[in-house]
Amino acid sequence: MSNEKQPGRIAVYPGAFDPLTNGHLDIARRSAGLFDTLIIAVYANPAKNLLFSVDERVALWQEVIQAEELTNVRVEKFANLLLVDYVRSVGGQAIIKGLRSPLDFEAEFQQGLMNRKLAPEIETVCLLTNLEQLFISSSLLKEVASLGGNVNDLLPAVVVRALQRKLGK
Repeated sequence: MSNEKQPGRIAVYPGAFDPLTNGHLDIARRSAGLFDTLIIAVYANPAKNLLFSVDERVALWQEVIQAEELTNVRVEKFANLLLVDYVRSVGGQAIIKGLRSPLDFEAEFQQGLMNRKLAPEIETVCLLTNLEQLFISSSLLKEVASLGGNVNDLLPAVVVRALQRKLGK
């Protein structure tokens, strides 16, 4: 038996997070409690219209993680690589996905099966959203905020301020 310390269990939580919501934060908190290390992998080039740059999205996550005192969580940019290859590159064993609806399940199920085919050693772990965040999506919150709606209780405070600056409110 070796006295070498075994590396901890590492999970990767990927997403565009444009912007990160209280729902994303809830999934990150819960995942951080399940794994030794959680890496929030912010997609640099998702196939979406982005409001925030990748550096802004990373910085927002870093500020929120620090405020939440989630000491086993780090935030990294992620681009031009299959997700499973990124997970392997950081020594990860799991991919974290949050589910809000049956539509989320359908998409994540297909992606999870492909990831399983490409990397059978990496598990996909799906966490169900809390009821309070059931209807929250980044795109919906951006639309509501751009039209003057109040989304303050659906986003971390630092994200509310950044969104107001971006939208010139």
